[in-house]
Amino acid sequence: MKNILKFRSHHRFKIVQFTDIHWHNGEAPDKQSATLMTQIMKAESPDLVVLTGDILAGGGCNDAADSLRQVIEIVEDGGIPWSAVLGNHDDEGTADRHELMAVMQESELSLAQPGPEEVPGVGNYILPIQSAEQSDAAAVLYFIDSGSYAQTNIGGYDWIKREQIAWYLQESARLTAEAGHPLPALAFFHIPIPEYHEVWDFHTCYGVKYEDVCAPRVNTGFFAAMHEAGDVMGTFVGHEHVNDFWGDFHGIRLCYGRATGYNTYGREGFPRGARVIVLQEGERQFETWLHLDDGTKVHAQPEHTPLQRTFTEE
Repeated sequence: MKNILKFRSHHRFKIVQFTDIHWHNGEAPDKQSATLMTQIMKAESPDLVVLTGDILAGGGCNDAADSLRQVIEIVEDGGIPWSAVLGNHDDEGTADRHELMAVMQESELSLAQPGPEEVPGVGNYILPIQSAEQSDAAAVLYFIDSGSYAQTNIGGYDWIKREQIAWYLQESARLTAEAGHPLPALAFFHIPIPEYHEVWDFHTCYGVKYEDVCAPRVNTGFFAAMHEAGDVMGTFVGHEHVNDFWGDFHGIRLCYGRATGYNTYGREGFPRGARVIVLQEGERQFETWLHLDDGTKVHAQPEHTPLQRTFTEE
């Protein structure tokens, strides 16, 4: 039987988010990534590990399936249940998304699922978290395949499809009806939605933005759907390796993870690490902090307040 996620006796549930590992073939930088992941899992003792895409540098892997198994082995050695979504680089090599998902499902500790066949993408699924004292769902995690590259001639990155949004709304409505209220929820996907631009430009954020937000050029309304459904409290993405900010946007905290992998680009003075997320049962809020490669835990990221804009009527 697959692992059941459950709040601990102290009614807390901890997640470690690793993102953009960009594993190649077990090369020297990959071994650094493995050491970092092992250190963080040991220090944090999470209830779940989430990999938010670009697990592999697909085009740089001699055998993508074998490289993915190497990453999975790192998490397996920690004995922690894990889940994942795919990024835009994972399937650029010798294995497509379906093949990579099949490899994930070989693992006894994997909770990753391909999702409904009629919904675009591979890896649209939900994971309920049971109450500490009973089997009822007390919170829920959504996993969305944000795709790879735009499928029309506009360029840039892919977007979450309308069918995926309809699936999310259907699942959210079902869970809300069963519980009698919207369950506290988090959503994980790889490519940030366009609202990550807006929260940085017009709202107070915490953390840094050292590169552009590479969101899709089309906004299909996934944020509006989450806002209206009223369950998702926070979203967690990767994609950009030297952004780690978060900000509250109309009641939903839009968060970047902290890039984990050494076999890809970074920035001097911007250590690799992970984001840690802690849910408290019965509360519509969560704590989050960064765990860096030197063991530092960053609970208070620097505040970014956008410049005031003055509009003059003519």
